[in-house]
Order: sequence, then C-alpha cells, then structure tokens
Amino acid sequence: MGRGVTVFETILSWPLAVVIPTLWAIAMLRANATYWIARGGRNGYRRLRTGHDESPTYRRAAGLVNRYGPLAVVFCFLTIGLQTAVLAVTGISRMPMRRFLPAVSVGALLWAIAYGTIGLAVVQAWVLAVAGSWWAAGALVVIALVIAAVIWRHRRKRRAQAASPVPASTFAK
Repeated sequence: MGRGVTVFETILSWPLAVVIPTLWAIAMLRANATYWIARGGRNGYRRLRTGHDESPTYRRAAGLVNRYGPLAVVFCFLTIGLQTAVLAVTGISRMPMRRFLPAVSVGALLWAIAYGTIGLAVVQAWVLAVAGSWWAAGALVVIALVIAAVIWRHRRKRRAQAASPVPASTFAK
C-alpha cells in the first residue's frame, strides 16, 4: 500500500508566490475578526467587568497600544502570546481604521513571510525527522522543551521581581 500525500506535503509543493499571499489573507481575516469582535463586544465587556482588564497580558497589550499605537499592531505579529491581546485592545479602544488597516496589513505580511519561509522550513525539518528517525524527533522535542523551560523560568523570575516590594538591587547583595 502506497503512502498518501499529506496536506503538509501539498502546501510545501506550492511556490512562495502562492504561500505568502495565502498566509497573509489568513492573518488578515483572523486579525480583523479579532478587532471587530472586540470592538462589537466593547459595551458588553465593560458592563460585565469580568476581570480580563486586570490580567498581565491585557495590561501589557494596552500599554503597548497606548505607547506605540499602530506600530504595536505591526510588531505584535512577530510575538507569541501577545498578538490576540493587542488586536483585541485595538478593537476595545476603537483604533481608527485609517491607522489599524495599514498596520495590520504590514504586520500580516511580516507574519506571512516569516511563517511562509522559516516556519514552513522548521515544520518540514520536523516532519522529515519524524519520518526518518524517532531519535531525531525525540531530540527535537527535548530541545524545544528545554527552550520553553528557560523562557518560562526567565519570565517567572521577571514577574517575581516586578511583584516584589523590595528593589531588585537588594537581592544582588
């Protein structure tokens, strides 16, 4: 019995001139949906006061949008875990379309280029490793877990220092 062609193999066979516009369109749909849902739900959100505005991610996203405006939208596409929050904040704060649309278009293009080139290459390497050797796949999983643990530990340490009433310089002594 022959091996079937997977969706991933089909996508990898597409030229970049097709992959990048397709990913851009997907990013635009998702980003604009997030914006409009947040914008439409603004009044209900404020009436319910569910506490989301107190979360560290929301506060960070609101701070970035307040400080950098449309540039926060552009660069949120290059982050993990902050993109949806930034896009929701722009909807809740009703960022004008004349600022939001150009920013989201550029950000979605950056995202499409990054994932259409580097992202797909990483996924292709993963698939080849899994198909070729379980040891290689296991090594990739271990490396990914180590990187995630280092990032998690660094963020935890940073949050602890930010929440501490004692200045960080006191700990260094």
